[in-house]
Amino acid sequence: MGFFNGGLADGNRFVAMLVDHAAQAIAAIDYLDDALDHVGHDAIEHLRTLSQDASERRRVLIDELHETFVTPLDREDIYNLAQCYEKMVVYALTTLEEMHLLQVAADEPIRRMVALVREQAQDLRLAIQQLAKHPRVAGDHANRVLEKEREVERIYRAAIRDLFARATDLPSLPGIFYRREVYRHISNMADRAVSAANVLGMVVMKIA
Repeated sequence: MGFFNGGLADGNRFVAMLVDHAAQAIAAIDYLDDALDHVGHDAIEHLRTLSQDASERRRVLIDELHETFVTPLDREDIYNLAQCYEKMVVYALTTLEEMHLLQVAADEPIRRMVALVREQAQDLRLAIQQLAKHPRVAGDHANRVLEKEREVERIYRAAIRDLFARATDLPSLPGIFYRREVYRHISNMADRAVSAANVLGMVVMKIA
C-alpha cells in the first residue's frame, strides 16, 4: 500500500504509533547513558520495565495491522520498524545487564558509542515525523543513522585493538573478553538502528 493510502486517520494512527516506538527507544538509551556510572539492580529493573512495555506496544501494533485492511505504509515496513525499535530497547537492557553481571565499568568507548546510538534513535524519530510531508528530509535523517553507525564501528574496532594490546598476562584476559562483550552489545544496538534506517530508506524511495 502507498503512503497514506489508508486515509488520513489510519495514516496518523500508524505513524503516531511508530513515532511513539522511536521515542521509547530514545528513552531507553537515555536511561542507559544516565545509568552508566551507577549500574545496579534498580537501573536494570527500570530498563526491563521499558523493554516489556516496548514488547507490548509492538504486539498491539501488530494486532492493529491484522485489524486494518488498508495501511498507510506497507505492512512489512511497519512491522520491521516496530521490531527494530523494540530490539534497540532490548539491547539497552542487555548492555546494562552485562555490565552488571561481568562487572564492567563504563569507559570512554562505551560512553561515545552510547552517545552515538542515542543520536541514531533521535534521527529515527525525526525521520518518521518528517516522512509524510518531507520524505527526502526523512531520508536525510535515515542517512545520518548510517553515518553514525560507521562511527560506532570505528570506535568499536579501535577499542578492541586497544583492549588486546593491553593483554599482557593470562589473568587479564577474562576482563578483556567481558569488556569486549559489552562493546559488542552496543555495536549490535547501532546495527538495529541501521536496520530501521534501511527500512525508512526504502519507504522514501517508494513515496518521494
